[in-house]
Amino acid sequence: MNILVTGGAGFIGSNLVHYLLGEAREEMGMQTDLVVNLDNLTYAGNPSNLDPVKNDPRHVFVHGDILDSGLVGKILREHKIDAVMHLAAESHVDRSIESPEPFLQTNTVGTLRLLEEFRSYITSTGRVSKEGGKSLKEGGSPCFLHVSTDEVYGSLKPSDPPFSETTPYSPNSPYSASKAASDHLARAYHHTYGMPVITTNCSNNYGPYQFPEKLIPLMIRKAVRGEPLPVYGDGQNVRDWLYVRDHCRGLVSALWKGIPGETYVIGGKCEMKNLDVVKAIIAAVRELSPGAVTATDDEMITFVKDRPGHDQRYAISPDKIEKELGWSPAENFASGLRKTVQWYLDQQDWIEAIESGSYRGERLGVNV
Repeated sequence: MNILVTGGAGFIGSNLVHYLLGEAREEMGMQTDLVVNLDNLTYAGNPSNLDPVKNDPRHVFVHGDILDSGLVGKILREHKIDAVMHLAAESHVDRSIESPEPFLQTNTVGTLRLLEEFRSYITSTGRVSKEGGKSLKEGGSPCFLHVSTDEVYGSLKPSDPPFSETTPYSPNSPYSASKAASDHLARAYHHTYGMPVITTNCSNNYGPYQFPEKLIPLMIRKAVRGEPLPVYGDGQNVRDWLYVRDHCRGLVSALWKGIPGETYVIGGKCEMKNLDVVKAIIAAVRELSPGAVTATDDEMITFVKDRPGHDQRYAISPDKIEKELGWSPAENFASGLRKTVQWYLDQQDWIEAIESGSYRGERLGVNV
C-alpha cells in the first residue's frame, strides 16, 4: 500500500503516520510500503511531530497545499498512490468564528480539489474496480478516506440519543459548516462518479502532539504553571472523548475493511462535562507531577464568557464500526488522560518551541 496522508504534520495526522508505519501491519494486517505526507505547515503543522519517522525511508514529506491541484496530481501519479487519507483541515472553532474564510478554502475547496484529482487519477490509470463494493482488503479500487467530525451533526439535548451515521446534519459554527460541505462533496463524488469514497466522523480527540490551544493540552500546561484555568460558560457542555491512537486504529479499519460509499462514526463512548474534564486534568497533574499543583480546584478554575453558538452536547454511537469492522476503543478516559498528561509533562521542549514560534522555522525536505 502506498498511501497519501494530507495534514500529516498535525495532531491526528502525525499520530496516523506513526501508526501506519508502526502497528498497522500487526494489528490490521495492512502493510504500508510508503506514506507520502502532504502538509502546508500552517500554524498547527509541526515538523517535530514527525521526528519518530524522520529516518524511515517509507516516509516522504511534501510541503505543499491541498489547494494546489497540480501538486496533488503529481504526487498521486509519481508515487502510484493506492489510497488517500484526507485529514488536512482548519479545525479550531474559535478561529473559525473570528475568520471563517480560511476554513471554507481549506476544508471545502481543498477537499473538492483533492476529490477531483483523485477521480482523474484512478480514471486515467484504469484503476477502478468493476466490483465497486469491495474493500481494499478484498482487492477493491484505490480508496479515498475522508476524515470529518461529529460537529457536523450539531448539538444534542441531554435526553437525545448519540449521533450515528443516519443523524441529520445541523452544523452550528463556520468550522462545522465547512466540514459538513466537504462531507457532502465526498458523498456526491461516490454517488455521481462511482468513486470509492469512505467517510468517517469522530468525536473529540486527545493525546500526544495536540496543539496547545485545544482544551486538554491547554489545561495541562496552565495547571503545571499554576495559571488560572479558563472554562467556557458554566462548564456543563458535554463532549465525547476519544484517545487519538484509538482514532487512528479506527481510520485504518475504515480504509482497509470499510465499504466504499459507507460512513463510519468513531467515538470513545466517553461523555464528560467540560468542567469534569478540567478537574480530571488537575487530578492527573497532581498525581504525575507532585508539587506542581498546590491550589484547590475551585481556586484554579475561572469561568469565562461562553463561546458564541457553543454546542451543548456531542455523543457518538460507534455501533456500526464495532459490529461491521471489529473496531473498539482500547483506552478509557482515565487511562488515555494519564498517558496524555505524562506525555506533555515529558515534552517541555516541544511545548516551548510552539510558544516561542521557533517550531515554524523548521522545515522538512520536499520530495515529490
